[in-house]
Amino acid sequence: MSDTPTTADIDLIQRILPHRYPFLLVDKVRDIDGTSSAVGIKNVTFNEPHFQGHFPGAPIMPGVTIVEAMAQTAGVMVGVGLGLQDSNMLIYFMAIDGCKFRRKVGPGDVLEMKLETLRGKPGGKVWKFKGVATVDGEMAAEAEFTAMMDLGAS
Repeated sequence: MSDTPTTADIDLIQRILPHRYPFLLVDKVRDIDGTSSAVGIKNVTFNEPHFQGHFPGAPIMPGVTIVEAMAQTAGVMVGVGLGLQDSNMLIYFMAIDGCKFRRKVGPGDVLEMKLETLRGKPGGKVWKFKGVATVDGEMAAEAEFTAMMDLGAS
């Protein structure tokens, strides 16, 4: 597997995920270890549309978008690990468990999301992941989530 990348820049991310602005929530994925683990990076900026209303004068990244960013990181990890670039893959949440938020995330923060696969295998549709999101080493959120990978999308 020496030809498998261990990082994904924005170009590779867009070849794997169908998400686009304003809902593409991961800028880079590094330390990709096949389909086992990876680290996603999200540079949080003030010009993101959710900050207009969440909250005026006190911009805070919504918790659901943090969980979505973790899920997108997992999708990139699996996509890179299985060579699914340009496959038109769609990914659907099936469950979110044990989700906890520990710290506010706002403009200027760099969200680092460590993901690991708890269950899933090549050729399988249903995968389970554990994600921990941190800012400056401080936990911002954690969750386990189950997703279905749909390669039949067109």
